[in-house]
Amino acid sequence: MSNALPITRRENFAEWYQAVVKLADLAETSPVRGCMVIKPWGWGIWERIQQQLDARFKATEHQNCYFPLFIPMSFIAKEAEHVEGFAKEMAVVTHHRLKAIDGKLQPDPEAALEEPLIVRPTSETIIGDAFQRWIQSYRDLPLLVNQWANVVRWEMRPRLFLRTTEFLWQEGHTAHADRDDAMRETRQMLEVYRTFAEQVLAMPVIAGEKSENERFPGADNTYSIEAMMQDGKALQAGTSHYLGTHFAEAQNIRYQTATGEMALCHTTSWGVSTRLIGGVIMTHGDDDGLRLPPAIAPQQVVILPVLRDRPDDADAMSFSEDLARALNQQTALGAPVRALVDKKPGRAVDKRWDWVRRGAPVICEIGSRDAAANAVTFLRRDQMYDGTPGGKAKMQNRDAESFVGSIEDMLQDIQKSLFAEAAERLRTNVRTDLGSWQDIATYFGRDDDSQFKGWVLTGWAKPSGAALAKVSAQLKELALTIRNAPLEQPKAVGKCVFTGAPATEAILIGRAY
Repeated sequence: MSNALPITRRENFAEWYQAVVKLADLAETSPVRGCMVIKPWGWGIWERIQQQLDARFKATEHQNCYFPLFIPMSFIAKEAEHVEGFAKEMAVVTHHRLKAIDGKLQPDPEAALEEPLIVRPTSETIIGDAFQRWIQSYRDLPLLVNQWANVVRWEMRPRLFLRTTEFLWQEGHTAHADRDDAMRETRQMLEVYRTFAEQVLAMPVIAGEKSENERFPGADNTYSIEAMMQDGKALQAGTSHYLGTHFAEAQNIRYQTATGEMALCHTTSWGVSTRLIGGVIMTHGDDDGLRLPPAIAPQQVVILPVLRDRPDDADAMSFSEDLARALNQQTALGAPVRALVDKKPGRAVDKRWDWVRRGAPVICEIGSRDAAANAVTFLRRDQMYDGTPGGKAKMQNRDAESFVGSIEDMLQDIQKSLFAEAAERLRTNVRTDLGSWQDIATYFGRDDDSQFKGWVLTGWAKPSGAALAKVSAQLKELALTIRNAPLEQPKAVGKCVFTGAPATEAILIGRAY
């Protein structure tokens, strides 16, 4: 069996990932180090993610708005823990004009800004400044906003979609009268992310709370959804933060209560980014390229007319266009079916493999004989091969009416099958039998034939201070992190694997992107 990619996942997972991004025509590196150009197929995936998430935000009564890309340094400096968390990643604008000096363009010394501007790494501080103007009374609460934007965090080791200097995301920001309401918001948005990941991205995740040393800078509580990639590493696919009153104190976000007193607001923030596309690649991709869940595929059915420079080519093309029109009148997964006729010149077999690499859920090939027989020859991307020696492509054949009538069930089945495959991988690769730190260190430190090392679920006593610093050092030595404490906890948690004290909860430990 010959695969469509030059390298397999088992040979080198990192190089395989880069090959998928390139050959699926998702994105490319830009002239600006660490930044990417998102190509139409990749952008189409992001559009589908954006549209469906946006609908969920609006269904939970959030409104979209937009805030400046540039943030005064003084705003950032008001929240010391926030500054410390992002200081090494911030891009700073210091001048507003260039000037030719000795024949070279340079920042004009006379155009220095009175106050440097930070290129937005996240927007808590600039949005907090707006909140303190917008909120006067308890009648103004809760205030629920979201923005779709780009952010900049200077990245030393960029990887397309996973870690780039500039990336796209949404960031929700809300203000509430008390902790209980703010915590309801924080958990509600975590659940929005969890259901979206599983229902739309077909990506199973574990939702839980981050440990103290992994919290968002300035947050009281950080929650995350963690997805297991095919190499066993975790991908933090979304976060939701309860920020307490820290940012309210720094930005003076207060409201008058019903009894006339002034009180600080409790704020939250939450976000996901274009790294979700990286997660989809590493969750569903195979050695032939990307496999897209139909819910986010820019085109769910791609139709390839087989043209041979013969008079009956017109029949194949006409039949293909009629088929696309019929499909586009169907619905699947809550939206109209998206079908495309690929009219570009080229051999049908080459075009088929191009769409295989791109991950189109269903690929049809229509020749003049198919047109004459009113038949559709097609391939399901989630069922590439027929299981015979040599792995022949599993081409199927149905009459056109039957194919069109079955497309809703077919796309739903592909969505479910991708999720089931990934869910089984997650279910069977979380170790619960490693009862000591030495066992964990041996497991992750062992050099064996398998690239795949899953996660460990173990006891945790929530150490702090010097004890937590020691834990962090132990984990760092093996490139491990605490992913989260799952919201769904086991009935018994035993002892803390680090301190030996009775555990208060179970945590997930693993390597991560």
